[in-house]
Amino acid sequence: MGVRIIHPPGRFVFPTWPSLENILPELKTILPNADFVIEGYVDSTEPLRDEGPFGDHTLPEPYPVFHVTAITHRKDAVYPATIAGIPAMKDFYIGGASVKLFLPIFKMNFPEIVDLALPAEGVFHNLVFVSIRKTYPMQAYKIMHGLWGMGQMMFTKYIVVVDDDVDVHNTSEVLFRLCVNTDPQRDSIITKGPSDVLDHATNEFASGSKLGIDATKKIPGEGFKRPWPPLIKMDAAVKAKVEKLFNP
Repeated sequence: MGVRIIHPPGRFVFPTWPSLENILPELKTILPNADFVIEGYVDSTEPLRDEGPFGDHTLPEPYPVFHVTAITHRKDAVYPATIAGIPAMKDFYIGGASVKLFLPIFKMNFPEIVDLALPAEGVFHNLVFVSIRKTYPMQAYKIMHGLWGMGQMMFTKYIVVVDDDVDVHNTSEVLFRLCVNTDPQRDSIITKGPSDVLDHATNEFASGSKLGIDATKKIPGEGFKRPWPPLIKMDAAVKAKVEKLFNP
């Protein structure tokens, strides 16, 4: 897909957009390799128009208008497209790829991070599960605030932090730790920040709240005064005996 911007008199795309003369060398490379070329313009003096509701644009919001003046395509062109809707859709798969790309960068900033997952139910970035090697009190909250400060992670509404022995890609396992390792008042924090412009649940456009939950084992210094119980496990000898009975 190629998009070419033309500049009729009195119209422009963005103040920082290079002139057509400056982008022509790139166009010489882009256009011959594009299946489709959409030409048009944006009039900065034109009133904004509502976009939506459709797909994940659940509420109409004002946006600039791109006026299409021409569409051309190669013979037997392939039109790449995605469908937006109830998860899991394109966001889930893009999110999975994004985690693989950016996890090493997150680990450079936060070495205690073991793994990170964006469950399908969170529609890409609304819900984040992250596992850490916990070594000091309140470390989970450090990770929450740190992730909220990392680029588009600022749009994340819910962050759940678990210990390094939890598979964050197993939602059932994370929810189990969430239920058995947390006291809602002690282990949660609500803060405010930017939100996704497509989020219809916030009171204001692009501005809302976030919830962080510390589902790690509690250690001294975090207000927990009792011994922390170990995770129950079946005795190895009993397990072997049962497996032998059903798999002779």
